[in-house]
Amino acid sequence: MTTTPHVGSTGPADPTGPTSPLFLVLGATGKTGRRVVPRLRAAGHTVRAVSRSGETRFDWHDRTTWAPVLAGVTGLYLIAPEDPEPVNDFVVQAAAAGVRRFVVLSGRGADVSGESFLPGMVRAERAVADARVDWTVVRANNFAQNFSEDFFHAAVIAGRLALPVGDTVEPFVDVEDIADVVVALLTEEGHSHRVYELSGPRALTYGAAVAEIAEASGRPTRFEAISPEQFLAELTADGVPAAVAQELTDLFTFVAEGHLSSLATGVRDVLGREPKDFGAYVKSAAAAGAWG
Repeated sequence: MTTTPHVGSTGPADPTGPTSPLFLVLGATGKTGRRVVPRLRAAGHTVRAVSRSGETRFDWHDRTTWAPVLAGVTGLYLIAPEDPEPVNDFVVQAAAAGVRRFVVLSGRGADVSGESFLPGMVRAERAVADARVDWTVVRANNFAQNFSEDFFHAAVIAGRLALPVGDTVEPFVDVEDIADVVVALLTEEGHSHRVYELSGPRALTYGAAVAEIAEASGRPTRFEAISPEQFLAELTADGVPAAVAQELTDLFTFVAEGHLSSLATGVRDVLGREPKDFGAYVKSAAAAGAWG
Protein backbone atom coordinates (compact mmCIF):
# COMPACT_ATOMS: atom_id res chain seq x y z
CA MET A 1 0.00 0.00 0.00
CA THR A 2 1.06 3.61 -0.49
CA THR A 3 1.71 5.44 2.74
CA THR A 4 2.66 8.89 3.89
CA PRO A 5 3.79 11.48 1.29
CA HIS A 6 1.53 14.45 0.46
CA VAL A 7 -1.21 13.54 2.93
CA GLY A 8 -2.71 15.80 5.39
CA SER A 9 -4.49 18.84 6.52
CA THR A 10 -4.81 20.91 3.38
CA GLY A 11 -7.53 23.45 4.08
CA PRO A 12 -10.32 24.78 1.87
CA ALA A 13 -9.26 26.28 -1.41
CA ASP A 14 -8.85 30.05 -1.51
CA PRO A 15 -11.49 31.29 -3.97
CA THR A 16 -9.57 34.53 -4.58
CA GLY A 17 -6.58 32.98 -6.30
CA PRO A 18 -5.17 29.86 -7.96
CA THR A 19 -4.33 26.87 -5.82
CA SER A 20 -2.71 23.54 -6.45
CA PRO A 21 -5.32 20.83 -6.96
CA LEU A 22 -5.93 18.36 -4.17
CA PHE A 23 -7.20 14.97 -5.28
CA LEU A 24 -9.28 12.76 -3.02
CA VAL A 25 -9.10 9.02 -3.74
CA LEU A 26 -11.81 6.92 -2.12
CA GLY A 27 -11.16 3.22 -1.64
CA ALA A 28 -7.43 3.96 -1.66
CA THR A 29 -6.56 0.45 -0.44
CA GLY A 30 -8.64 -1.26 -3.13
CA LYS A 31 -7.54 -2.71 -6.45
CA THR A 32 -7.87 0.52 -8.43
CA GLY A 33 -7.36 3.09 -5.69
CA ARG A 34 -4.02 1.72 -4.54
CA ARG A 35 -2.76 2.08 -8.10
CA VAL A 36 -4.22 5.53 -8.73
CA VAL A 37 -2.66 7.10 -5.61
CA PRO A 38 1.03 6.45 -6.44
CA ARG A 39 0.52 7.46 -10.06
CA LEU A 40 -0.88 10.83 -9.03
CA ARG A 41 1.89 11.36 -6.50
CA ALA A 42 4.60 10.35 -8.95
CA ALA A 43 3.27 13.06 -11.27
CA GLY A 44 3.69 15.62 -8.48
CA HIS A 45 0.06 15.93 -7.41
CA THR A 46 -1.21 16.24 -3.86
CA VAL A 47 -3.40 13.31 -2.86
CA ARG A 48 -5.60 12.53 0.11
CA ALA A 49 -5.90 8.74 0.13
CA VAL A 50 -8.81 7.51 2.22
CA SER A 51 -10.52 4.28 3.20
CA ARG A 52 -11.94 2.68 6.32
CA SER A 53 -8.52 1.25 7.18
CA GLY A 54 -6.09 3.42 5.22
CA GLU A 55 -3.89 6.39 6.02
CA THR A 56 -6.87 8.74 6.34
CA ARG A 57 -10.15 7.31 7.66
CA PHE A 58 -13.34 7.55 5.65
CA ASP A 59 -16.51 5.58 6.28
CA TRP A 60 -19.60 5.87 4.10
CA HIS A 61 -21.80 5.16 7.10
CA ASP A 62 -20.08 7.57 9.49
CA ARG A 63 -20.95 10.96 8.11
CA THR A 64 -18.71 12.72 10.58
CA THR A 65 -15.79 11.49 8.45
CA TRP A 66 -17.05 13.18 5.29
CA ALA A 67 -16.27 16.87 5.88
CA PRO A 68 -12.64 16.37 7.00
CA VAL A 69 -11.71 14.36 3.90
CA LEU A 70 -13.50 16.79 1.55
CA ALA A 71 -11.84 19.96 2.89
CA GLY A 72 -9.89 21.66 0.12
CA VAL A 73 -10.50 18.92 -2.45
CA THR A 74 -10.86 19.91 -6.10
CA GLY A 75 -10.93 16.48 -7.79
CA LEU A 76 -12.40 13.21 -6.56
CA TYR A 77 -12.09 9.57 -7.58
CA LEU A 78 -15.38 8.04 -6.49
CA ILE A 79 -15.73 4.33 -5.86
CA ALA A 80 -19.28 3.79 -4.67
CA PRO A 81 -20.18 1.58 -1.71
CA GLU A 82 -22.27 -1.55 -2.12
CA ASP A 83 -25.08 0.14 -0.19
CA PRO A 84 -26.33 2.95 -2.44
CA GLU A 85 -28.09 4.91 0.30
CA PRO A 86 -25.36 7.47 1.16
CA VAL A 87 -24.05 8.13 -2.35
CA ASN A 88 -26.27 11.01 -3.40
CA ASP A 89 -25.87 12.89 -0.11
CA PHE A 90 -22.10 12.49 -0.31
CA VAL A 91 -21.95 13.88 -3.85
CA VAL A 92 -24.14 16.83 -2.84
CA GLN A 93 -21.90 17.54 0.16
CA ALA A 94 -18.75 17.17 -1.93
CA ALA A 95 -20.01 19.61 -4.55
CA ALA A 96 -20.98 22.08 -1.82
CA ALA A 97 -17.48 21.73 -0.33
CA GLY A 98 -15.91 22.81 -3.61
CA VAL A 99 -15.18 19.55 -5.44
CA ARG A 100 -15.53 20.34 -9.11
CA ARG A 101 -14.27 17.23 -10.89
CA PHE A 102 -15.60 13.73 -10.24
CA VAL A 103 -14.33 10.54 -11.86
CA VAL A 104 -16.67 7.65 -11.07
CA LEU A 105 -15.79 3.96 -11.35
CA SER A 106 -18.73 1.96 -12.67
CA GLY A 107 -19.28 -1.27 -14.54
CA ARG A 108 -20.10 -2.00 -18.16
CA GLY A 109 -23.78 -2.65 -18.53
CA ALA A 110 -24.73 -0.27 -15.71
CA ASP A 111 -26.85 1.65 -18.20
CA VAL A 112 -29.09 -1.38 -18.78
CA SER A 113 -28.82 -3.41 -15.57
CA GLY A 114 -30.85 -1.11 -13.36
CA GLU A 115 -30.16 -1.66 -9.65
CA SER A 116 -30.50 -5.44 -9.63
CA PHE A 117 -26.83 -5.67 -8.62
CA LEU A 118 -24.08 -3.20 -7.76
CA PRO A 119 -26.68 -0.47 -7.19
CA GLY A 120 -24.11 1.87 -5.63
CA MET A 121 -22.44 2.35 -9.01
CA VAL A 122 -25.73 3.14 -10.72
CA ARG A 123 -26.62 5.68 -8.03
CA ALA A 124 -23.17 7.25 -8.24
CA GLU A 125 -23.52 7.78 -11.98
CA ARG A 126 -26.90 9.39 -11.44
CA ALA A 127 -25.71 11.55 -8.54
CA VAL A 128 -22.82 13.19 -10.40
CA ALA A 129 -24.96 13.69 -13.50
CA ASP A 130 -27.48 15.57 -11.35
CA ALA A 131 -24.81 17.75 -9.69
CA ARG A 132 -23.46 20.94 -11.25
CA VAL A 133 -19.93 19.58 -11.58
CA ASP A 134 -17.53 18.19 -14.15
CA TRP A 135 -17.96 14.43 -14.15
CA THR A 136 -16.63 11.48 -16.08
CA VAL A 137 -17.79 7.89 -15.72
CA VAL A 138 -15.53 4.89 -16.27
CA ARG A 139 -17.48 1.70 -17.01
CA ALA A 140 -15.10 -1.23 -16.83
CA ASN A 141 -15.26 -4.89 -17.68
CA ASN A 142 -14.44 -7.44 -14.99
CA PHE A 143 -10.85 -6.97 -13.90
CA ALA A 144 -8.11 -9.34 -15.04
CA GLN A 145 -6.75 -9.02 -11.50
CA ASN A 146 -9.89 -10.68 -10.13
CA PHE A 147 -8.13 -13.94 -10.93
CA SER A 148 -5.05 -13.11 -8.85
CA GLU A 149 -5.94 -10.68 -6.07
CA ASP A 150 -9.32 -11.78 -4.76
CA PHE A 151 -12.76 -12.79 -6.02
CA PHE A 152 -11.66 -15.72 -8.23
CA HIS A 153 -8.23 -16.18 -6.67
CA ALA A 154 -9.09 -18.72 -3.97
CA ALA A 155 -11.05 -20.82 -6.46
CA VAL A 156 -8.15 -20.83 -8.94
CA ILE A 157 -5.76 -21.87 -6.19
CA ALA A 158 -8.18 -24.61 -5.14
CA GLY A 159 -8.20 -25.91 -8.74
CA ARG A 160 -11.81 -25.21 -9.74
CA LEU A 161 -13.49 -21.99 -10.77
CA ALA A 162 -17.22 -22.59 -11.22
CA LEU A 163 -19.43 -19.82 -12.61
CA PRO A 164 -22.82 -19.63 -14.37
CA VAL A 165 -21.42 -17.96 -17.49
CA GLY A 166 -21.22 -20.89 -19.93
CA ASP A 167 -19.10 -20.10 -23.00
CA THR A 168 -19.73 -16.37 -22.85
CA VAL A 169 -16.67 -14.35 -23.77
CA GLU A 170 -15.38 -11.28 -21.95
CA PRO A 171 -12.49 -8.89 -22.71
CA PHE A 172 -11.13 -8.64 -19.15
CA VAL A 173 -9.56 -5.26 -18.44
CA ASP A 174 -6.22 -4.81 -16.70
CA VAL A 175 -6.49 -2.71 -13.54
CA GLU A 176 -3.24 -0.98 -14.48
CA ASP A 177 -5.05 0.42 -17.52
CA ILE A 178 -7.96 1.57 -15.38
CA ALA A 179 -5.56 3.42 -13.08
CA ASP A 180 -3.86 5.13 -16.02
CA VAL A 181 -7.23 6.21 -17.40
CA VAL A 182 -8.47 7.53 -14.04
CA VAL A 183 -5.32 9.63 -13.55
CA ALA A 184 -5.70 11.10 -17.03
CA LEU A 185 -9.37 11.93 -16.42
CA LEU A 186 -8.58 13.62 -13.11
CA THR A 187 -5.68 15.70 -14.42
CA GLU A 188 -6.49 16.47 -18.06
CA GLU A 189 -9.10 18.66 -19.69
CA GLY A 190 -11.60 17.56 -22.32
CA HIS A 191 -13.35 14.64 -20.63
CA SER A 192 -16.23 16.35 -18.86
CA HIS A 193 -19.69 14.76 -19.08
CA ARG A 194 -18.41 11.69 -20.91
CA VAL A 195 -18.75 7.96 -20.29
CA TYR A 196 -15.80 5.76 -21.22
CA GLU A 197 -16.16 2.01 -21.47
CA LEU A 198 -12.95 0.09 -20.76
CA SER A 199 -12.08 -3.44 -21.83
CA GLY A 200 -9.07 -5.48 -22.78
CA PRO A 201 -8.15 -5.99 -26.44
CA ARG A 202 -9.25 -9.63 -26.64
CA ALA A 203 -12.45 -11.41 -25.63
CA LEU A 204 -12.07 -14.93 -24.27
CA THR A 205 -14.19 -17.41 -22.38
CA TYR A 206 -13.69 -17.89 -18.68
CA GLY A 207 -12.54 -21.40 -19.51
CA ALA A 208 -9.86 -20.06 -21.84
CA ALA A 209 -8.77 -17.53 -19.22
CA VAL A 210 -8.34 -20.26 -16.60
CA ALA A 211 -6.46 -22.42 -19.11
CA GLU A 212 -3.99 -19.59 -19.75
CA ILE A 213 -3.48 -19.22 -16.01
CA ALA A 214 -2.93 -22.96 -15.58
CA GLU A 215 -0.35 -23.02 -18.36
CA ALA A 216 1.57 -19.99 -17.15
CA SER A 217 1.52 -20.93 -13.47
CA GLY A 218 1.95 -24.68 -13.77
CA ARG A 219 -0.94 -25.07 -11.34
CA PRO A 220 -3.62 -27.63 -12.31
CA THR A 221 -6.86 -25.68 -12.35
CA ARG A 222 -10.01 -25.82 -14.42
CA PHE A 223 -13.16 -23.90 -15.19
CA GLU A 224 -16.60 -25.46 -14.75
CA ALA A 225 -19.76 -23.96 -16.22
CA ILE A 226 -22.63 -24.42 -13.78
CA SER A 227 -26.23 -23.26 -13.61
CA PRO A 228 -27.29 -20.14 -11.71
CA GLU A 229 -29.14 -22.38 -9.27
CA GLN A 230 -26.05 -24.46 -8.59
CA PHE A 231 -23.92 -21.35 -8.23
CA LEU A 232 -26.33 -19.86 -5.71
CA ALA A 233 -26.42 -23.14 -3.77
CA GLU A 234 -22.62 -23.36 -3.67
CA LEU A 235 -22.27 -19.79 -2.44
CA THR A 236 -24.86 -20.39 0.26
CA ALA A 237 -23.14 -23.62 1.32
CA ASP A 238 -19.88 -21.66 1.63
CA GLY A 239 -21.53 -19.29 4.08
CA VAL A 240 -22.05 -16.32 1.79
CA PRO A 241 -24.99 -14.23 3.08
CA ALA A 242 -28.16 -14.84 1.10
CA ALA A 243 -28.45 -11.28 -0.25
CA VAL A 244 -24.84 -11.23 -1.42
CA ALA A 245 -25.15 -14.69 -2.97
CA GLN A 246 -28.22 -13.60 -4.91
CA GLU A 247 -26.53 -10.40 -6.10
CA LEU A 248 -23.52 -12.36 -7.37
CA THR A 249 -25.80 -14.82 -9.11
CA ASP A 250 -27.65 -11.97 -10.78
CA LEU A 251 -24.34 -10.40 -11.80
CA PHE A 252 -23.02 -13.50 -13.55
CA THR A 253 -26.39 -14.21 -15.13
CA PHE A 254 -26.09 -10.73 -16.61
CA VAL A 255 -22.55 -11.51 -17.80
CA ALA A 256 -23.80 -14.75 -19.38
CA GLU A 257 -26.30 -12.75 -21.43
CA GLY A 258 -23.37 -11.16 -23.26
CA HIS A 259 -23.70 -7.57 -22.06
CA LEU A 260 -19.94 -7.37 -21.39
CA SER A 261 -18.70 -9.36 -24.39
CA SER A 262 -17.92 -6.67 -26.95
CA LEU A 263 -14.61 -4.82 -27.11
CA ALA A 264 -14.62 -1.25 -25.85
CA THR A 265 -12.43 1.65 -26.96
CA GLY A 266 -12.10 3.68 -23.76
CA VAL A 267 -8.45 2.94 -23.05
CA ARG A 268 -7.44 3.96 -26.55
CA ASP A 269 -9.75 6.99 -26.52
CA VAL A 270 -8.25 8.37 -23.31
CA LEU A 271 -4.62 7.21 -23.45
CA GLY A 272 -3.98 6.93 -27.18
CA ARG A 273 -2.69 3.37 -26.89
CA GLU A 274 -4.11 -0.12 -26.92
CA PRO A 275 -5.12 -1.81 -23.64
CA LYS A 276 -2.96 -4.53 -22.13
CA ASP A 277 -3.68 -8.09 -23.20
CA PHE A 278 -4.88 -10.72 -20.74
CA GLY A 279 -1.96 -12.95 -21.69
CA ALA A 280 0.56 -10.29 -20.66
CA TYR A 281 -1.22 -9.91 -17.33
CA VAL A 282 -1.17 -13.68 -16.76
CA LYS A 283 2.57 -13.96 -17.47
CA SER A 284 3.35 -11.04 -15.16
CA ALA A 285 1.13 -12.32 -12.34
CA ALA A 286 2.53 -15.84 -12.62
CA ALA A 287 6.10 -14.54 -12.52
CA ALA A 288 5.20 -12.60 -9.36
CA GLY A 289 3.94 -15.80 -7.72
CA ALA A 290 0.24 -14.96 -7.77
CA TRP A 291 -0.71 -18.62 -8.11
CA GLY A 292 2.40 -20.14 -6.58
